[in-house]
Amino acid sequence: MTVIRARWPKSLNLAAGFFFLAALCAPSLAAEQAASQGMPKLGRGINILGYDGIWEGGQNAPFRLDNLTAIKKAGFAHVRINFFGFKFMGAGNVLDEIVLRRLDAVIEEVLARNLIPILDEHDTHVCQSDVAGCAEKLKAFWRQIAERYTGKYPKLVFEVLNEPGGQMTSAEWNSLLSECLGIIRRTNPARPVIAAVLNVDENPVDDLALPADDRNLIVTFHYYAPLRFTHQGAPWSPTFSRIGPLDWGSQDDEARAAADFNKMRLWAEREKRPVYLGEFGVYERAPSDSRTRYLSYVARSADRLGWSWAYWQFDHDFAAFDSARQAWKPDILRALIPPSR
Repeated sequence: MTVIRARWPKSLNLAAGFFFLAALCAPSLAAEQAASQGMPKLGRGINILGYDGIWEGGQNAPFRLDNLTAIKKAGFAHVRINFFGFKFMGAGNVLDEIVLRRLDAVIEEVLARNLIPILDEHDTHVCQSDVAGCAEKLKAFWRQIAERYTGKYPKLVFEVLNEPGGQMTSAEWNSLLSECLGIIRRTNPARPVIAAVLNVDENPVDDLALPADDRNLIVTFHYYAPLRFTHQGAPWSPTFSRIGPLDWGSQDDEARAAADFNKMRLWAEREKRPVYLGEFGVYERAPSDSRTRYLSYVARSADRLGWSWAYWQFDHDFAAFDSARQAWKPDILRALIPPSR
């Protein structure tokens, strides 16, 4: 998980903020376009298995496949499987068949619960720091995955790469994305594929180059702004570990988020592309009320815009689920999926 850090002017015009808030309530033409094309409606989802030992055979593996039943019952419609494929590559970038069989089993368990599986290639740190090395591995990954799932698991969605960015420029990402899409489309011409906006501060969605004739694409971005709030107290960061408690929920706070979402909305309507908010979350050291207020605001805004979304994440940190107690954290779940009236 690498995050977009939004930059704000020293003062924000509240009138403009209210304009953006009103825009959130407008119908999403991108969502309508997706529906008319028969694209899957991913709906509400949650990220799973990113840092779980299931791939190595079960050591340090808090996630239980039975947890998929709890995910379905809670009201989620899909799961985003965070898969670090590069570390399971041997000579010639060949993926380990034993690990691939475990991946098959996970996908089948997801489908058995009537959930949509997204297979997300999650090797962010390699790809943000070693663009050439990433390119070779990423193309090898999709060559093997696309061939393996040709004609299989039609509800499975591919996500080309989690959070391209770092040392990777927009031009480099567009070129690599185009090559990977070409590889995938040779064997999976109609499979839904998720393509990310470059994950840098400015969220440069206007720089994203997609093949105009490929309408089976979903565009994704991640949202953790403002980073000082969402990552306050995070122990892995010398900076954020010392920050907090910080609140969130003022009119200015909401207007800033609305402005960010409005940028994506305008692009999606112009390009007639569906949008997927693939990650958002707040670290657990944040004040509880502010954390749930933020999560509710982001999730409901995405709902109103017709965007599918996935919370980061099921267990480990930012967790919505307590693995030790085998129970949802009720305040987080209510913020994400309010009880039906």
